[in-house]
Amino acid sequence: MRKFLRRTYKRDVNKSEIAPSNDKREKDSKINSNLQLTINTFESIYSIPDNHDVIIRKIYITGIQKQAAIIFINTITDIKSIEDYVIVPLLNNKDSSIKVDEIISIQSIQKMSKISDIVTHINKGDAVLCVEGENQAYILGSSDFEGRSVEKTQNENVVKGPKEAFNEKASTNISLIRKRIKSESLVVESLIISKRSKNDLYIVYQKDLVSEKLLQNVKDRVSSLDVDAIQNLSLLEQHIEERKYSIFPTILYTERPDRAASFLEDGYIVLLMDNSPDSLVLPATFWSFYHTSEEHYLRFPFGNFTRLLRILALFITLFTSSLYVAVVTYHSEMVPPDLLLAIAATREKVPFPAAVEVFLMEVAFELIREAGLRVPSPIGPTIGIVGALILGQAAVQANIVSPIVVIIVALGGLSSFAIGDISMNFAVRIGRLLLLFAASFMGLYGMTALFTMGIFYMVSIKSFGVPYLSPLTPSYTSSGDKIFRKVLQKEIFRPGYLKPKDLKKR
Repeated sequence: MRKFLRRTYKRDVNKSEIAPSNDKREKDSKINSNLQLTINTFESIYSIPDNHDVIIRKIYITGIQKQAAIIFINTITDIKSIEDYVIVPLLNNKDSSIKVDEIISIQSIQKMSKISDIVTHINKGDAVLCVEGENQAYILGSSDFEGRSVEKTQNENVVKGPKEAFNEKASTNISLIRKRIKSESLVVESLIISKRSKNDLYIVYQKDLVSEKLLQNVKDRVSSLDVDAIQNLSLLEQHIEERKYSIFPTILYTERPDRAASFLEDGYIVLLMDNSPDSLVLPATFWSFYHTSEEHYLRFPFGNFTRLLRILALFITLFTSSLYVAVVTYHSEMVPPDLLLAIAATREKVPFPAAVEVFLMEVAFELIREAGLRVPSPIGPTIGIVGALILGQAAVQANIVSPIVVIIVALGGLSSFAIGDISMNFAVRIGRLLLLFAASFMGLYGMTALFTMGIFYMVSIKSFGVPYLSPLTPSYTSSGDKIFRKVLQKEIFRPGYLKPKDLKKR
């Protein structure tokens, strides 16, 4: 009996996969010259009258003496534009010789005949005009999605420089880029990257700078996606990255239009989507995660001073905890006697080994950080006060951890905040824990071995064909903007690893 049911179920599944649904057949058809049949088709596709926000407005065009219907979704369409520039001109027209598209005064209008293409435009917020006796429909550009206004950046704050940030509307984000790059060579291509949700992806680049090979590589990878829905760039990033399990990010995330524009002017490619208050920059090297936009807005000595602080913070957060564990556990002879006696005195009543002690504090710090991010804003400072002062002090007085461990973990944790990019910040935090484990088992030798393996691994990574540590290794012609930046007048070349069509900036 079970075998019979299983065979029957398989036959039913196969039939449903092979036989196209009625809805699919309707979408594959074309506009009928009979207006009522066309209206019936759209009513079936959009489940009218159950679907309340899809409107079909019937009108009579007196000038040409024909019935017409306007179809739109009122929650995402600019109804006032439809009323002022479409319905009113059609109703007031008395000229029988004029064409329909000459009567309408809306900004964007195009003709289509395939139902599936028309449905796609309706779902994007455009209105559709169908006229009795015509085998084509008029697509009227009138989308009006709700969204935030342009606000300040949340994750990439600067003291000196523009304060504008991307929002969730791709059209607004494109306008913010075009405000900075007023060039006819700036190209914005649009692709649909999902089958069911029909999400639009915008590929932005400068055609007189970008490498054709790099551009084709990006297009091929995006076009090969086979998914029902990709709602935002954070999900797209995970689909198109090369190494899914690597802790090192290979695609740069930025919410600043000025930073995206500077990358475009160097020959990079920028991806934008609706529902994403950010952009993705392709390809990305390690140095692009280390840099910030403010460093070029500051004068030469000030910008390099902040970079020096950031590189020190990177090494402090990576090595302080693991170095303490390695020295105290395996290499105590390296510590001066007075300092060693002070450390031993503070750890006299602590029952745990140094590795367990540091690991407990590291986990506690990460929990406090995560709790501070997730709780409502008014409670955030309270979490920090409770975690840092009360729990830390109580842990020391209870002889669970020593005071020096609290200082070391706090110093490493605070230094991690100097790494602004969220993806690289996670990589450094995970790397810190891995170095702590290596130091716990093999001391300085384990730390050195793991760090060397990490460097070897970074050398092997590529982002869309570009080596991760370039232009340091392998060496390419570039502006020399790696650890420290140069004076602006000496930044002559664009990154050579991008193979731009124009290598010189000046």
